[in-house]
Amino acid sequence: MGKMTVVIPSFNEEDNIKNTAKVLGEVLGGAGIDYDLLFISDGSTDNTFGLIDELSKEDERIGGIQFSRNFGKEAAIFAGLDYATGDCVAVMDCDLQHPAETLVEMYHLWEEGYEVVEGIKSSRGKESLLYKMFTSIFYGIMSDLMKIDMNATSDFKLLDRKVVNALLELPEKNTFFRALSFWVGFKSTSVQFEVKERVAGKSKWSFSGLVKYAISNTTSFTTAPLKFVFILGVLLLAFSVILGVDTLVNYFLGIAADGFTTVILLTLITGGSVMMSLGIIGHYIARIYEEVKGRPRYIVSKTTKQDK
Repeated sequence: MGKMTVVIPSFNEEDNIKNTAKVLGEVLGGAGIDYDLLFISDGSTDNTFGLIDELSKEDERIGGIQFSRNFGKEAAIFAGLDYATGDCVAVMDCDLQHPAETLVEMYHLWEEGYEVVEGIKSSRGKESLLYKMFTSIFYGIMSDLMKIDMNATSDFKLLDRKVVNALLELPEKNTFFRALSFWVGFKSTSVQFEVKERVAGKSKWSFSGLVKYAISNTTSFTTAPLKFVFILGVLLLAFSVILGVDTLVNYFLGIAADGFTTVILLTLITGGSVMMSLGIIGHYIARIYEEVKGRPRYIVSKTTKQDK
């Protein structure tokens, strides 16, 4: 039997901290699992870290980290992996939409020898139609690229210590944790869970934030958008050749029409395509620039007394 560290990214979750610690303690302690809880306050501006610090003084199994500012969920997850001391590490949301009971099932699968236990959503809970459409398109693209169905995946998973170490050895700063757990391989399995309603507070994700998150993760994990630029260029070239032949034929037949409208349309199509392509290429160049600078994923402002 080994110890499990539960990493819990938290951003302005003061309404959930105490209840989450209580529920996890009851479930994991009741199952006889040796555990500790590591809350990552991602630059929270409310009393999130204050409550974590308070709980850490009451229970030595609870610890926390406060970032100097908001660095994002990916940074919070990797900070948790870096500071975790358990033989296996689970990652879950602070709002308990990831059921605490599922952690027990994950832990027992780990004891059986599985090194990656993925939490798979049996249902996505209550989401707006626009949100469902957007996530369906994004994960559909990622699934095609990875040859793995990612439509129901989440950040809710348990990793063996060797998997955690492998992830921490990756040099890139822009990461996509949800996909990297597939990429690293190892002996894996999955458990299904039903997304619960938030116990308290509101989701910190906005639609614009989700779009930014999707673009960031897509470009950090795959070069597919660059391939799309090439395909678009080939299609435009083919279209230009066909239109050029048609124009020459009409000219020699003496039925060529005034070309003002055609020229305007071609200019708009070509110009728009070039600008979009430059934008995609520019985003990848920005990614290279960020990686070359070598700045850390996160900066820790303070920790509770239990942490290194």
